[in-house]
Amino acid sequence: MGKETSLLRRSVPLFGVATGLTYFGLCAALFAQQRSLLYFPQPMAPGGEGATAALRQSGPKVLMSVREHDGDKALIYFGGNKEDVSQNLPPFSGAFPKHAIYLLHYRSYGGSAGQPSEQALFEDALALFDFAHARHQRVVVIGRSLGSGLAVRVASVRPATRLVLVTPYDSIAGIASQHYPWFPVRWLLRDKYESWRYAPAVTAPTLVIAAGNDQTIPRASTDPLLTRFREGVASMQVIADVDHGSLPRSPQYLPLLAGTAGATSRRER
Repeated sequence: MGKETSLLRRSVPLFGVATGLTYFGLCAALFAQQRSLLYFPQPMAPGGEGATAALRQSGPKVLMSVREHDGDKALIYFGGNKEDVSQNLPPFSGAFPKHAIYLLHYRSYGGSAGQPSEQALFEDALALFDFAHARHQRVVVIGRSLGSGLAVRVASVRPATRLVLVTPYDSIAGIASQHYPWFPVRWLLRDKYESWRYAPAVTAPTLVIAAGNDQTIPRASTDPLLTRFREGVASMQVIADVDHGSLPRSPQYLPLLAGTAGATSRRER
């Protein structure tokens, strides 16, 4: 009995050490692989190359899909983390017939070079706004899912005419905490996309579009963001009976983006 007790006393600390080392190893792996869990680069669909242009003349090759149009109106768009933004060019051209359209291909997406990170994508997003604004006085900024964080941040430091956020989040860190509740993701994340931090500085009229059945970015992440804007700046439209992926296929989606929708969705403040 004495030998068994002694063995048990030695085994408990060893088990604790092994568990701790395993947990530390998992944290280290999560830290090392985090960007591969956040960004999912997509190739450009065949035929889209003819409508692309380089964002800069020097530095990393970053592409944008473009529909040129004369006049003072332009639209810039930042897509989701699994999105080939070139696919939006035809529907956006129909919804915004009087706008020039510029869709950003993130680094490593759609033929763009480099590797994505929050800071790199923000620098590209600012460059895209400046590119459009140098040619068009009135620039609408639209961001969907991951891109909503870029859109908020750009609109907080640039004179956007209008801001539209599609299935946005309060922060990526908050969503990651829900997916990995056993890990200190707020400490581990390098790309936190803290939209709540930039929303108070936005002055452009802002529309938040939420999906009624969104499990990817739940309302628990979207609703707090709405409260961060100044009073009277932002409102929300909820499209019922769609989820995160199917929302762009809703017949209400493009009219909401263009600001031509009737009162068919639930409006909140």
